[in-house]
Amino acid sequence: MGKGGEQSVSASNKNKKSLKLDHLETEVLRKWAKAYGLKDDKDRKVLLEELNPYADGIMDKNRPANPPLAPPTFTLKMIKDAIPEHCFKRSLTKSLGYLATDLIKIAIFGYLATYISSPALSFLPNWSPYVLWPLYWFIQGSVMTGVWVLAHECGHQSFSESELANNIVGTICHSLLLVPYHPWRVTHGLHHNNTGSCENDEVFTPTTRTAWAGEMLRETPIANLWGIFLMLTVGWIPGYLVFNATGPQKYHGKNANHFSPTAVFFKPNEYWLVVQSNIAWFAAAGLLIAAINHFGFSNVWCYYIAPYMIVNKNLVLITYLQHTDVFVPHFRGAEWNWLRGAICTVDRDFGFFMNRALHHITDTHVCHHLFSKMPFYHAEEATVHIKRVLGPYYLYDPTPISTACYRSFSCCQFVEDADPIVFYKNIK
Repeated sequence: MGKGGEQSVSASNKNKKSLKLDHLETEVLRKWAKAYGLKDDKDRKVLLEELNPYADGIMDKNRPANPPLAPPTFTLKMIKDAIPEHCFKRSLTKSLGYLATDLIKIAIFGYLATYISSPALSFLPNWSPYVLWPLYWFIQGSVMTGVWVLAHECGHQSFSESELANNIVGTICHSLLLVPYHPWRVTHGLHHNNTGSCENDEVFTPTTRTAWAGEMLRETPIANLWGIFLMLTVGWIPGYLVFNATGPQKYHGKNANHFSPTAVFFKPNEYWLVVQSNIAWFAAAGLLIAAINHFGFSNVWCYYIAPYMIVNKNLVLITYLQHTDVFVPHFRGAEWNWLRGAICTVDRDFGFFMNRALHHITDTHVCHHLFSKMPFYHAEEATVHIKRVLGPYYLYDPTPISTACYRSFSCCQFVEDADPIVFYKNIK
């Protein structure tokens, strides 16, 4: 399509979006303009045009309100002082108890799965394995994600007060889930240090308008669904861990491979930690290959690989939705600071089973970003007190997870190149 044709499509889309918002009263448009940091004293036509890229998000009735754009007046100390002191206490015994419980669940579910295709269940319909295996994959994968979360706690040193114990447990658990413990621990720490920064956040950093290259691809629902599928299947590995997918633009063209000791995000004194984690990772991969040789690929697929894919899906979905949506601002330059970025994190309800299986990393993530050394088993209590201090700055989204995922993927395509406070826009 020639340049003139592209402009015609763009103009057509603009007019179409303007009509979508044309049913709103002018005063409502002014409120939305203010919520997105736009000047609200313009005439109706200009307001409609400037709100075009936000229209799909604006019309979503499930979405929460944007947080205030003025810097918060509360401090981290004020938030911490509102939380009971015992919430910050770490217990190795208690954490090991949660880990042991998860491992026992994994063993029990794995044992029960041996009956799915056995004569013991021959009284069930012939199609029952096609239901029971996916059910097992979902449940087992969710519990395995809980183990991943506990290893993540080790990386934050919130598992216990012993750094040695944390790193041993974290290395073992993450390696068995094919995660390089120390490399990911380092970059995840950088993410916590730079959350909400357009320039320096480590994962799901916003793409700028200039860098955006998917204008025509993301126009259709089928393209969005395909994109979500790819994100949830290969977005973690090899996507992020090997190729820096969704990482910051400052790493583009540089070595950003988590398995490389000389990657751009590692310091020289972290070289041997990366090597150590690689040894543990390849040892775990070797065990997986040995299991395939001994038990056959189909058995290993059913009992481990399929649940492992559920783990990867959960990691990407949770992280994506914690930091990406139409109401989540990102900051540049002097507008960004650590506290402002940390509170622009979203708590979500994944349902009773998933919240518990994932040790509430889903619905207490704001707390986790504010106090990453707080053990997860105190985060629910702490969140109650945090909400009182944050007020309208606290971000919680009750939108059903599948709906929120589609909304975020279809609406959150790029941000403007230079504005100090930005919200995601879409091209349509």
